[in-house]
Amino acid sequence: MKDQSKKIKWGIIGCGNIAHKFASDLSILQDTELFAVASRSEEKAKEFQLKHKATKSYSDYNQLIEDKDIDIVYIATPHSSHAEWSIKAMEQNKHVLCEKPLAINKKETSEILETSKRTNRFFMEALWTRFNPSFVEIKKLIREGAIGEIKYINADFSFKTDKPLNSRVLNLQLGGGAILDIGIYPAFLTYTLLGIPNEILAKSIFHKVTKCDMQTSMIFHYPNAQAVLYSSFASKSDMTAKISGTEGQIIIPDPWHVPQGFTLVKNDQKKTFDLPTTGIGFSHEIIECHQCIRENNIESKIWSHQNSLDLITILEKVRKQVGLNYPQE
Repeated sequence: MKDQSKKIKWGIIGCGNIAHKFASDLSILQDTELFAVASRSEEKAKEFQLKHKATKSYSDYNQLIEDKDIDIVYIATPHSSHAEWSIKAMEQNKHVLCEKPLAINKKETSEILETSKRTNRFFMEALWTRFNPSFVEIKKLIREGAIGEIKYINADFSFKTDKPLNSRVLNLQLGGGAILDIGIYPAFLTYTLLGIPNEILAKSIFHKVTKCDMQTSMIFHYPNAQAVLYSSFASKSDMTAKISGTEGQIIIPDPWHVPQGFTLVKNDQKKTFDLPTTGIGFSHEIIECHQCIRENNIESKIWSHQNSLDLITILEKVRKQVGLNYPQE
């Protein structure tokens, strides 16, 4: 951007629950403006506009991405349409922050990332946990050897859903299932700390009607470490994460994917770190987007295009292990 003092204008596509949370964090930052929102429903778009004080609302996604006043688009639609609207937005000269998972498979992901390079537009997957102050500090401590060599990771993400069968979480047409929606978090944690696993073992229990995965257990095997991971829409779990090393352990409390702190256990001593998020926690990834745009970078060094490609490749291997395919594939 030529004018570094100019506010960055955002557009939001999709006016569901996560978009409301995202918009509330946008409002607390000084160098940003929620310029426009879009929903398939004109009424829903106008309600969202009023609640979050956006300048414009649209009932057509195309109208939003064609709006020349918008700098960056946040895509909060169902998984199955992430690739389509990410690509269309970048081709309309918009930067893009796309909610996780950025696509349903490796093929779609590659197309998105190629579009970012071709159009020279910034693109990032919205994995907000990576920018969370607690997670940033955990990464630093591990890098400095605070818990020695990591040997074991245990993380789950589980809650009971009462969503209808046609909802995005249960409908295969929309990329439904626990693996992509919430299993991405334990997979992300392990990948970020240990890299790509040498071997993946996974098993799922499927919904009797929609055939999406309702429960999935995963083991990521490395030469010198293992991770036991779980995601489910069938019941509530502890929602804690434990990272165990040769010299100590880090425990991230419920809900570990958006922590406000964590505990380091070493030599039978506990040290608690209190690191609250700014707002709900979306603000940290928003700040990263702003910095990258102002520096004319098309990707983040903290959560890069390659990181996103690696993660969706891991999740695709998990899906192949359990036999979960989407109609589009």
